[in-house]
Amino acid sequence: MAALPPGITLRDASWERDRAGLERVRRAVFIEEQRIVEREEWDDADALSRHVLALDANRDAVGTGRLDPTGKIGRVAVLPQYRGTGVGAAIMDQLVGLAEALGLQEVHLNAQVDALGFYERLGFRAEGPEFDEVGIPHRRMRRRIGKADEQRAGRDGYTEHPVEP
Repeated sequence: MAALPPGITLRDASWERDRAGLERVRRAVFIEEQRIVEREEWDDADALSRHVLALDANRDAVGTGRLDPTGKIGRVAVLPQYRGTGVGAAIMDQLVGLAEALGLQEVHLNAQVDALGFYERLGFRAEGPEFDEVGIPHRRMRRRIGKADEQRAGRDGYTEHPVEP
């Protein structure tokens, strides 16, 4: 799992119990910073999804992400002052771990084009053309997970036949 900065903790969260913290981070990042229209941010998937919440030493929410029942990771957001510290990678690790615990074979997401490198470093691969989502260019990305892939896949989760010397 990715290392977290001192004082930061992660925990599984639910929309019912943790809505205020989840909304606080997503409002700051998506609605205020990225200027996504508010009605585009909130959807029915929140109540159906598993969420992860990153908290600072004061127990204030500083990052979040969700995993929906289809294996789609989304709404990954980290407050600006915590970016580049490992919080986002740790959130992603925990979401992938949740998916694996649920028996999913893979996870997928729609990544903002500016964040492709972040997700590629976590083992995701882009597929298909760019598309517009809420006025921002995105690409679909996918990552295989699970025990079967650990036995036959390379470090990127995709190489089924490793190169032999």
